[in-house]
Amino acid sequence: MDAPPRWLNGEEKAAWDGFIRMQETLIGRLSRRIQADSGMSASDYIVLASLTERGGGRMRFLDLAKMVEWEKSRMSHQVTRMAKRGLVAKEECPDDGRGAFIVATPAGYKAIEEAAPQHVEHVRRLFIDALTPNQLSTLARISKRVLDHMEKLPD
Repeated sequence: MDAPPRWLNGEEKAAWDGFIRMQETLIGRLSRRIQADSGMSASDYIVLASLTERGGGRMRFLDLAKMVEWEKSRMSHQVTRMAKRGLVAKEECPDDGRGAFIVATPAGYKAIEEAAPQHVEHVRRLFIDALTPNQLSTLARISKRVLDHMEKLPD
């Protein structure tokens, strides 16, 4: 027999609803600004930022998909679109014939270098500036706790 649902109480629902509305509003506004400022989609930005900030400009396809929490099919379509525009290239993995590397091209580096200063200014204006240093620290700890918790749970 299935356990009954553990419905959210008023405080839990308010916290969840507020978090979701904030996250969707923030991502929506940042996505529109990235597009207006640079012509890149938010997905383009996420891929290029992940490659250049954390991957040294190159990452295995599956590692990149996992990092940004996307399904393989979504990542494949995104990489295909970006490769057509010359922002990334796909390279075969010499160790694994089935694997591939996604590599930021010079055009991809140029695009992210031009978009990043404007993007960080929007992040600061819409998010960072709204919080005190103590609130930012608390939010960082809360975010880490939730992420660590999810890592322990099956998908």
